[in-house]
Amino acid sequence: MHRGSADVERILLVGNPNAGKSTLFNALTGGHAKVGNWHGVTVGALERETEIGGKRAVVTDLPGIYSLDGMSMEEKGAVRYLEEHREAFLLFVCECALLPRALPLFTALAEGSRCALVLTKRRQFLRSGGFLDEREISRALGYPVFTADGRSKKQLKRALAEALSMPRGGGRGELPESAYRAGSDGLSRADRLLTNGFFCIPLFLACLVAAFYLTFAPHAPGDLMKEGIERFFSGYLGGLAGGIPSAVLRGFVRDGLLAGLGSVLCFLPQIALLFLFLILMEESGFLSRLAMLTDGAFSKIGLNGRAMFSLLMGFGCSAAAILTTRGLDEKRIQRRVILCLPYISCSAKLPVFLTLSASFFSDPFVAVVLLYALGIGLALLAALFLRTDAPPFVMELAPLQLPNPRFVAKALFFQIKQFIIKLATVILAFFLASWLLSSFSWSFRYCGVEESMLASLCGGLKYLFAPIGMADWKIAYAALSGLVAKENIAGALSMFYGGFPYSAASAFAFSVFVLACSPCVSAIAASAKELGWKSALINAAGQTVTALLLCYIVYFLLQGGGIYAALALALYAAVRLLRKHRGENIHRRRGKLAEKLHG
Repeated sequence: MHRGSADVERILLVGNPNAGKSTLFNALTGGHAKVGNWHGVTVGALERETEIGGKRAVVTDLPGIYSLDGMSMEEKGAVRYLEEHREAFLLFVCECALLPRALPLFTALAEGSRCALVLTKRRQFLRSGGFLDEREISRALGYPVFTADGRSKKQLKRALAEALSMPRGGGRGELPESAYRAGSDGLSRADRLLTNGFFCIPLFLACLVAAFYLTFAPHAPGDLMKEGIERFFSGYLGGLAGGIPSAVLRGFVRDGLLAGLGSVLCFLPQIALLFLFLILMEESGFLSRLAMLTDGAFSKIGLNGRAMFSLLMGFGCSAAAILTTRGLDEKRIQRRVILCLPYISCSAKLPVFLTLSASFFSDPFVAVVLLYALGIGLALLAALFLRTDAPPFVMELAPLQLPNPRFVAKALFFQIKQFIIKLATVILAFFLASWLLSSFSWSFRYCGVEESMLASLCGGLKYLFAPIGMADWKIAYAALSGLVAKENIAGALSMFYGGFPYSAASAFAFSVFVLACSPCVSAIAASAKELGWKSALINAAGQTVTALLLCYIVYFLLQGGGIYAALALALYAAVRLLRKHRGENIHRRRGKLAEKLHG
C-alpha cells in the first residue's frame, strides 16, 4: 500500500536464517514479530511503518535466504519479493561469526542497490576469540556497516538514518585480514553432547516427561494452580451468583458465564507451562539439534528434519504450526505435514482431555500422556501412508545459549494474552449463544434444555455418537462446536452436565474423536492459505469422518470387541497363508509341466 510513495522509504531486512532480522525488526518498529533461535521463524513478509531520521519508512522483515537460488518455499518467496522491490533500501543482517560465508550473498544483493550491513551476535563472537572492526570493513566493502548489539532503539534508528543518507556504494567485496578474525569454531562440550543422538534424544524425552509431569500430575504446580482457579470460579464467584434473585439472570451468570469461562480458564496455568517448555526448547538452540538428529527417522516416512519444527509447534497452536510449513523445501512435503498436524494435540485440546480423562483414568497425567502419544502415533501413520521420497535436508544449527529470561517472559506473556483474547471473544460469544439457545423456547419462555430452541435444532444429531453409547444431541453439539474452537467442547460439557455423565469407554472413544477430528476454523483458514480452500475443506471433512470411524472402532474394542477383532485377524491371516501356499503349489506344478513341454 506504500509502494510508489515518494515520501515513504521502504527498507527490506534480508540475510541468512536465524541472523536476528526479526529481533531488529521489532527494535526498529516496536512490532511483535515472532522471533526465535531456530531456522524458519519468519515465513512471510512482515511490514510495519515507523519513522527513521524524521521521515516515514516501511520496514519489511523477509524470510532468511542462503542464496538467490533458494531451495525452500520461503526462500523463493523472499527472492521474488526482492525482485519486485528493487528500488528499496536493503538492510543486510548477518551474524558476526558467519560474515565470510554470507559475504557473497551480500555483494550479489548490494550490487547497484542502496544497502547497509548490520552485524549481530557480536558478544558471542568476541567471547569465542573473534575480532572485527566495522569501520575498516565498511571502507573495504564500500557500504555502511554497523553492529546492532547493545544499541537502543534510538541509536539503531540514528545509525540507519545515516546509512540511508549515504550514496550507493561499491568496493572490493573482500574482508581485509586486519579488520576481521574468526573465532574458534570448535564444538563446545555441551554442543558435542547435544549433537550425539544417544544423549540428545533421551534428554529430550526426559524433558518432555518432566514437562508433562509438572503440568498434569496430581499436586504438581499445574494441577494446584488449576484447582485454585476452579475454586475461585465455582466456589467464590458461583456462591455470589447463587444470590442473584432473578432466575434468568442467575442462570445467565452462573450457567452461561461462570460455568463456560471457568471451565476453560482454569486450564490456563497448564497451557502456560506447556508453552514455557516449547519456548525454552526453541530459544536454547536445542530444537535445531533435535531436528538434525531426527532427520534420518523422518526420512523413512517421507519427511525431513525441518518437519520437526512444525510438528513440535503443533503442540502449541495448529494454525501457527501450519504457517511455519512454508519453511519446508517442497510443496508436497508441506502438504503432508499439514495433513499430519491435526493429530498433534494442540493446547486447545488440553481442556477437553482433562475434562474427559477423569472418566477413564484416576491420574490425569497418565491419561493425557496416553492421548498425546496416540496423537503422535496417528500423525506418523498419516505421514507413512502419504510417503514419497524425502528431499535433501539442509539446515543451520542455531547457536547453543541460555534462554534470555526477559525474552522468555515476553514470549510467554504473548501466548497467555492470545489465549485470554480468544477466551474473551470467540469462546465467550459461543458460550453466551449456547446458553441463550439452550435456555429459551421458540416463544422465548425460560425453560429446561430439552425444551429449548437448541434441542429442536440439534435433536437429529443424537445418532452421531450413538454407536459409542451416547445417543445424546448435547454431546454431538459439543463435538461440532470444537470445529470453531476446541476449548468450546470443554465449556459445552460443563454447561450441559457439569462433568461427563457417560462410561469410561464412551469417554475414551470421544477423546479419540477430539484427538483425530478436523482442527479449528483458524487452522482450516491457515491450511487454506497454504493449500487452497478446496483442499483445506476436503481435508477437514475427511479427517472428521475418519475420526468418527476411529472412535467407533475404539469403543467396539473396549466393549469386548477385541476378542472378535483378534479372531477376524487370525482368520484373515490363515486365509492369506493358505492362498499363498496353494499358489506356490500351483506355480511348481506349472514349472514341471513347462519342463516336460520344452524338454
